Amino acid sequence: MATLFSQIEKQAPYFPMQSEILEVRRFTEFETFYRIRLPEGRELGHKPGQFVMVSILGVGEAPISISSSPTQKGTFDLVVRQVGMLTEVMSRMQPGDKVGIRGPFGTAFEPGAFKGKDVLIIGGGIGIVPLRSLINYVLDNRKDFRRFIIVHGAKTPTDLLFPEERERWMSSPDVEYKVTVDREAEGWKGNVGVITTLLPPLELDLENTVAAICGPPIMYKFVLMSLKGKKLPDENVYVSLERRMKCGVGKCGHCQINDLYCCQDGPVFHYPKVASRKEAF
Repeated sequence: MATLFSQIEKQAPYFPMQSEILEVRRFTEFETFYRIRLPEGRELGHKPGQFVMVSILGVGEAPISISSSPTQKGTFDLVVRQVGMLTEVMSRMQPGDKVGIRGPFGTAFEPGAFKGKDVLIIGGGIGIVPLRSLINYVLDNRKDFRRFIIVHGAKTPTDLLFPEERERWMSSPDVEYKVTVDREAEGWKGNVGVITTLLPPLELDLENTVAAICGPPIMYKFVLMSLKGKKLPDENVYVSLERRMKCGVGKCGHCQINDLYCCQDGPVFHYPKVASRKEAF
């Protein structure tokens, strides 16, 4: 078996490992949660913010953000939005079914950049999916971090993912959880408005706060503008950017941002590296 795994490791960027779906949970009409185990329970070995390439034989392959912390052993989590052929087929899969996994790929929210700091998470829509990996990493190593703030937004209350975990974030003394929806709905008693409405009231220790941001393209411009208005240094900001990635190894060019490849130089970028690139946002 050791010989088999050493052969797989040499081919890892190109060789999909047939992995088992252990758990399936429907979050919304379009988003589904999957817990997955690699062959023999092997560890994925990822960092927060990275992604894998998921494939189904005869259907295709797509990049999917890893949503679990590296502290979760033996399995890892994905949340898949149904937007194309592969994700449509995957939405009908059940526990026991198999998918191909390549990766992990890309850069990460390196925990060392946040250690000993106040951590500010800003997640819009499905952007909370890769950020959940960092969120759970911080919670599992809580003593290594100071103040922990999660700012979360979605279009409607039914679009808010991870309902059980959100309840824990809301009630935990270790987390300041701020949530908003763009459009009010019956029974919703929380904030109504775009995610940037939650930022001005925040009092931040500017030199000791590090922000991690992920969300829809339109969100970045206004969130970054709001953080600049609060005078949070650019050096304290990390962003996860989404591009159409096809290979995961910087060969196909689909995810280029000028001279950068999102699949290798990203998806997580230190904001000063991309601040001057208008194509990035």
